[in-house]
Amino acid sequence: MTSHILRCVHLSTTRTYTGTSRALRHATASPCTQGSLYIRRSVHNPAEEANFTSIVDNSPDLVKSGRRHGPGIIILALIPITAFALGTWQVFRLGWKTELIARFEDRLIKPPLPLPPRIDPEAIKDFDYRKVYTTGRLCHEQEMLIGPRIHDGNDGFLVVTPLEREDGASTVLVNRGWIPRNKKSQADRKEGLPLGQVTIEGLLREPWKKNMFTPENRPELAQYYFPDVKQMAELTGSEAVWIEETMSPDLLKAYDREAQGIPIGRPAEVNLRNNHTQYIFTW
Repeated sequence: MTSHILRCVHLSTTRTYTGTSRALRHATASPCTQGSLYIRRSVHNPAEEANFTSIVDNSPDLVKSGRRHGPGIIILALIPITAFALGTWQVFRLGWKTELIARFEDRLIKPPLPLPPRIDPEAIKDFDYRKVYTTGRLCHEQEMLIGPRIHDGNDGFLVVTPLEREDGASTVLVNRGWIPRNKKSQADRKEGLPLGQVTIEGLLREPWKKNMFTPENRPELAQYYFPDVKQMAELTGSEAVWIEETMSPDLLKAYDREAQGIPIGRPAEVNLRNNHTQYIFTW
């Protein structure tokens, strides 16, 4: 709609001044009706035009800025994807570790098996944590100490001794257990060096795997930092078979063994860590 305002303007007097470079026109306006001043003005309304289109009716136009996403956006997008992938992987790891521990614990409750005269190293993984027993002579002259190893807060070593068996049976490696550092010398632990035929009962275990932070063994200096079963077997002419001697948990007996330098064997239990549930919640 067009609105109109009436305006009457009366020019009453016009004077022109000459003689100078400036001209001044003086106009006075007098009202046409009752001293009121009216202005007639037309206000343009675009909505009244025939070809008018509202922005509400128009479809939005996508404008490409031409800028690529920076590395920060990409990293933020990868964080939830990575966390989900790691969490899923830990779920599978939890199932695998739980099943593995259950299989080992099932082997522990079975009665000990006599160790065969010859053992296929490839078959040991199928008997990991299986109780076995065997008889032979401990070769103390070929003893190897692995350390440092901590037991109840005390520093010491693991005593590894080849067991020489009779009747053509192979020699095997026996991890007899832990001794304190002050009993490192055999002269200080005569009670821990049994002579003659002995029967060893323990767990048949797979060879240990060295991690990247453990230094290499130095056999020429009698320094062993981890049980490299294959290396120790070659040094002693033994078969690459690793037996961990076990004993029943007994605090008083352990104190007595520590004082005499008799190796403290491990308990017959599965000592595998299973923290995958914690890792799942972490991711």
